[in-house]
Amino acid sequence: MRTITLNKKPLTYLNKMLVTCLSTITIAFVVFFVMTIIATTTNAKSVPESFADLAEKLLPSVVNISTTQTVEAGKGPERPQLPPGSPFEDFFKEFFDRNGQQQRPRRATSLGSGFIISEDGYIVTNNHVIQGADEITVILSDDKRLKAKLIGRDQKTDLAVLKVESDVPLKAVKFGNSDKSRVGDWIVAIGNPFGLGGTVTAGIISARGRDINSGPYDDFLQTDASINRGNSGGPMFNIDGEVIGVNTAIYSPSGGGSVGIGFAIPSTTVAPIIRQLQKSGEVKRGWLGVHIQQVTLEIAESLGLKKTEGALVASVIEGGPAAKSKIKPGDVILMFNGKRISEMRMLPKVVADTEVEESVEVEVWRDAKMLTLQVKVGELESEKEIASQFIKKKPDNKDQQEIEELGVRVSSITDTLREKFKLGDKSKGIVIVKIDKGSSASEKGLQVGDLILEIGQEEVSASADVVRKIKEAIAQGRKSVLLLLEGQSGLRFVAIRIEKP
Repeated sequence: MRTITLNKKPLTYLNKMLVTCLSTITIAFVVFFVMTIIATTTNAKSVPESFADLAEKLLPSVVNISTTQTVEAGKGPERPQLPPGSPFEDFFKEFFDRNGQQQRPRRATSLGSGFIISEDGYIVTNNHVIQGADEITVILSDDKRLKAKLIGRDQKTDLAVLKVESDVPLKAVKFGNSDKSRVGDWIVAIGNPFGLGGTVTAGIISARGRDINSGPYDDFLQTDASINRGNSGGPMFNIDGEVIGVNTAIYSPSGGGSVGIGFAIPSTTVAPIIRQLQKSGEVKRGWLGVHIQQVTLEIAESLGLKKTEGALVASVIEGGPAAKSKIKPGDVILMFNGKRISEMRMLPKVVADTEVEESVEVEVWRDAKMLTLQVKVGELESEKEIASQFIKKKPDNKDQQEIEELGVRVSSITDTLREKFKLGDKSKGIVIVKIDKGSSASEKGLQVGDLILEIGQEEVSASADVVRKIKEAIAQGRKSVLLLLEGQSGLRFVAIRIEKP
């Protein structure tokens, strides 16, 4: 009998095809199943069914803070002046004799919140919660009361560290990285609103980097979680139970309770401050020694910058770290110690967070190109006078000229103008003696008596210098020029639009 071997090949091929298809389907199913599990897990993490387990874990670490202080006595009400023979004279005399006596000092109490950061009793709260307190009492979640000692406080960031002594180790919480938190992330706030005791609220981070004009280092996290009076100093947790902020302020048009806009100091600001307070009871901040201002569209255009970013150096403190590292007025600081300065207000915080005496790289924009400088950071002292000092030369020229492109009349400094505008004996530059109404100079707030020290980052000492710099800017196709001015408000850069005469 003849064996037909040709038929086996197609059968084998079909079998292989079938196995391959089944394998492909199986892999696809497994991938789909795994992705479904991952998606479900992710969704479960981002949208918790309950915060009960988290609250149960964290509540013992959050404390109430009660403070007592003596309020000085005030004077009684003033007696009104009555016309002689008034029928009310006897009545008011008796009333004010009875109530107008010197009032006695009284004891005032207030409540706030805080949280435990170590088993041996270190506690974080807001400075304004304990400011002026004669006595501070910490109330634990089991209502146990402990006397607290103030270790240190920092007014600029509104933070304080307390210490209590406990017979048993306290339950502490850890700081998380607030920089990793994103707008829309879930958060939990725990505090003592209205003195009711430990209260838990939940919400999301609704914004980052908020500046509420409360201090020089504002960089708040904003949340819609209910934060009311008494929540100050309490922690803001992420869903991993890490502290990513200290609840500090609320926005309330009526001055009452929360309207869904609360603010917390981010943990990246809090943690280094707390470490310093624990160690020495005070905070040492980095200092660069410059006055800075915002980079506007006009300033960016006049300097050849593509974006309105960085911090423009308006002046440099003589003998300060910036001066020693050759940073100059007119430089735009774009990077400091590896951190991008996207806007002016970022620089003070970044510098303050830098270790004193640390040498860092600073990238500046100068003469339409990047320049890297090395700076040894100094220490910002509260008593340090941040005042500009400059070597000034007396100009020889005493001329006046209309600068129609800017809408001003300028003059070299004369004895008459020096006396009229109270200029110093060593003042330099060109003085503005007239400003046209509706001109670019008027719109930018220039004042008669202001001194023009530089145009386009080049010193000017005569009216002819101003005319020359304006012509150069027009020839280069620039729409504005950058002036360095000195006036009653100090040194500042202003970009002025060039008008057609």
